[in-house]
Amino acid sequence: MSAATTAAPKAKGPGISPRSIAMGVICLVLVGIAYWLPTYFEAFRVRQLSNVLCFAIAVLGLALLTGFNGQISIGHGAFFGVGAYTTGILVADHGWTHLATVPVAALFAFVLGVMVGLPALRIKGLYLALVTLALATLFPAVIQKFSDVTGGTQGKPVPQFEVPSWSNLAADQFIFYLQLVFLVVILILVRNLISSRTGRALIAIRDKDVAAEVVGVNVAAYRVTTFGVSAMLAGIGGSLWVLQISFLSSADSTETLSIEFLAAMVIGGATSILGPILGSLFIEFVPEYTSNVDAQLSNVIYGALLIVLMLVLPGGFFGGLKRIEAAVLRKVGRQRDWRKAPAALADDLPTADDVVVDAL
Repeated sequence: MSAATTAAPKAKGPGISPRSIAMGVICLVLVGIAYWLPTYFEAFRVRQLSNVLCFAIAVLGLALLTGFNGQISIGHGAFFGVGAYTTGILVADHGWTHLATVPVAALFAFVLGVMVGLPALRIKGLYLALVTLALATLFPAVIQKFSDVTGGTQGKPVPQFEVPSWSNLAADQFIFYLQLVFLVVILILVRNLISSRTGRALIAIRDKDVAAEVVGVNVAAYRVTTFGVSAMLAGIGGSLWVLQISFLSSADSTETLSIEFLAAMVIGGATSILGPILGSLFIEFVPEYTSNVDAQLSNVIYGALLIVLMLVLPGGFFGGLKRIEAAVLRKVGRQRDWRKAPAALADDLPTADDVVVDAL
């Protein structure tokens, strides 16, 4: 065919993809469900759901460190405890309001995370996991050592969070919505961070740190800062967790909590922004239901479920969803290509006018 008779392709306007529309609808549905939950369940269940929100913030920090930057940590229970005890001590002993302590708790956790991140520059993999596990094991001992401030093994009473009178909500409902706002804001910030140039640098360091350093990425600075930010998120989660409790105990921040955070990250999806929410739901509610099935075999059933999930969904819940989405898109794409093939062949056939023009 002649170039003179070839029609120019039509420019496509900046439309919205079906996937973006679907994600928007899903987000609206999730927001509606979150708004409805505290109005339906009793106070005990609402407090459990509030635990999920606080845990999800801490697990999101762990996902940022491990899933997106490749540094393994089994010590985030300690950072969570730092945030909780910072808020508890400032509220109980110094008369601070709960919300005013959140930035301080975040700062203390960030500093501790940077302190752990500095020696982590020289070690990686299982060795780094052991160092962070030692941190999680050491934290309860530190709490007991400074019992004059922390309460030690006797625990530390914390004044109840005062709900504003203008809210017209029960205490458990107001706390849930407040924690939900914090979680949504942090999710948006982390998502924007991962989508930015900084996020691409973090992923490059995770995949090939030597290659990232060759192209000009400051690997050491990124790793230490990521450790600090990850610890800061865990500290914020611990600080917000104190809103709904009236007593702090060293038993709440043991290495078991750190392992549960790691399990929640893997279950939800280590490289997913929303995965920590599903993982936190799992570690909060599944042990309760397995205990209802058989109290003596609860841990056995819980462990078996974890094994089955890792075999069926090695990439976590959101990893499985992405695999299903990819399979559906491939199938739809093949069908679309098959249907368009006859029309495409017909378009390639020369017309009578084309033959005449070429002959001239």
